[in-house]
Formats: sequence, C-alpha cells, structure tokens
Amino acid sequence: MHWTRMLVSLLLACLAPLAAQPPVNLEPDTLALQAVSRPQESPALSFEARGDIFMARKMYREAIEVYSKATPVTSVVLNKSGIAYHQLASLDTAKKYYERSIKLNPKYAEAINNLGTIHYAQKSYRRAISTYKKALALSPDSASMLSNLGTAYFARKDYKEAMVCYEKALSLDPEVFEHRGTTGVLLQERSVGERAKFHYYLAKTYAKAGRNDLALLYVRKSLEEGFKDRKKYLEEVEFAELRKVPEFETLMKLEPRVL
Repeated sequence: MHWTRMLVSLLLACLAPLAAQPPVNLEPDTLALQAVSRPQESPALSFEARGDIFMARKMYREAIEVYSKATPVTSVVLNKSGIAYHQLASLDTAKKYYERSIKLNPKYAEAINNLGTIHYAQKSYRRAISTYKKALALSPDSASMLSNLGTAYFARKDYKEAMVCYEKALSLDPEVFEHRGTTGVLLQERSVGERAKFHYYLAKTYAKAGRNDLALLYVRKSLEEGFKDRKKYLEEVEFAELRKVPEFETLMKLEPRVL
C-alpha cells in the first residue's frame, strides 16, 4: 500500500505540468479574422470615369480637364474629349481629337463615325458619306452609323439611298431614331435642313416596318412642319395599312397648325 501511494503521488506530480498548459487555440487566426472583418476601401475613380460622370451631367469643360489627366492616353479617351469639344461647338478642336484617336487606333469605328459628323456639320456631305462608310466597314451592324449615313444622303437629296439606310438601321435597332442620350463614344446626327420632308421619310420607314404608332407621330410632325405633298400619304403603297387606322383618317382631315 505504501508503494502504491508513492506511485500514485509520483504519477500526479508528472501530470500536473500538463494540466497547467493552456488549451489549444481553435479560433481563427487573428490577422485573418481582421482581414475578413475590415471593410475594403473603395478604389478611387479613374480620371476617365470621373470625366464620364461630368459628361453625363453635361459639364463638358470639366470633363475635358479631367480626361486630359488620364494616363495612359488611349484612343477612347481622345474620342471622348473630342465629343466634349463637339458638344461645346468647338468643331475644329473636336476634329483634331477624333483624328488623334484614329491615328492611335485606325480601326476605332466610333471615332471614325464621329469624324464623319464633323464633315456633316461643315456641310461636306460627300466627305461625311465616305467617312461613315469607312466606319461601317469596321462596324457593319451599327444602326446609329447607318442612320448617320442615311442622313448624309438625305442632305444630298439622295432620298432613295437615305431610305435604304434608314430601313436597315431600323431593322437593327427598332428605337434607333428615338434615342436621345448624349453620353457614350458615338454621335448620332440629328440636324437636318428639310425637317418636314425628313419626318415624312421617317413616317414612311416606320409605316413600312408596321410601326403605326410612330408612323402616325411623324406624319403629324411632317404636316406641322409644312409638308405639302399630302397625297403621298393617301396614295403611296407604304402607307396602305396605315390608311386603315382611324387615327390616320382623322389626321388627314385636320389642318395642323404649321410650327
């Protein structure tokens, strides 16, 4: 018994230091936990992104200033700077930026299109047509570019080619003529000389596509802007279905006030 008590005492003495040891840490590593729980800092907006915000707010001078700080200089930023100058009616400066953008990336269809809008604004319609065609060779499915090409043909009174372009543009984008946005990298020409006739051709394009609601809208616009050849609406085959619509009959009986 004496030896038994001695063995028990000796065993307890050996186990005592182990009992005093702290338990194994089963919690996640502290640094890892801090890394997960610490909120990530939002990355600073790039100069290009900040410029885009100014463009959306139509603050074009501020956009130009911010774009000038973007590095590296890219064809996209140069094109956007050109658009900002374009919106400020600084066409010569806009042209230089479009040309710099194209020099940096000769296959940048949007910048080539925008250069075409400069030629159009300067009434160089032949050059505009040539430039739009170059852009379309790179981006053949662009409804906006086709619309621009059609408008350049329209300015040269080549109404047949204008209609071909408008119809194809509408088939690619049913809302191409209704877009009103001013941001982005591509300009869509809106200015035309013969607005009454232009709206007649839009009405014809929509009627041919079966878009009676918009066809009626542009019939009305054309009449309000002084379109005189009303018999075209009453005789041309493109308006055959539209003539069955009661609203069309009412519109033809009215004498809209010319704006």
